[in-house]
Amino acid sequence: MLKLDNIDDYIATQSEAIQPLLKSVLKTLRKTLPAATEKISWQMPTFWKGQNLIHFAAQKNHLGIYPGAAAMEHFAPRLTQYKTSKGAVQFLYKSFGEEQLALVAEIAEWCGAHNAK
Repeated sequence: MLKLDNIDDYIATQSEAIQPLLKSVLKTLRKTLPAATEKISWQMPTFWKGQNLIHFAAQKNHLGIYPGAAAMEHFAPRLTQYKTSKGAVQFLYKSFGEEQLALVAEIAEWCGAHNAK
């Protein structure tokens, strides 16, 4: 398994077709959570401040956003059009755009306010 030291390295290992999308997510999270530490945790790009705030990961056909169960419960009414689980939401690459990026930013902002220690 490839050992990645930072999020930029993680993105560089992904398909060239999705790297721009991942870079836009990273830029958005950096802007939304400027005081968070960036790291790789659970083999995923992670924003951390006293604890994990939010992760994201490139999957075969979708971008996974992992904000945790409390955030998923809070945003559930706005996530009905996406596949979700207790702690994650899936955004299909083919339909990922500005609307989804804004939602990721809003979820990250909530995580920063509610998950940071």
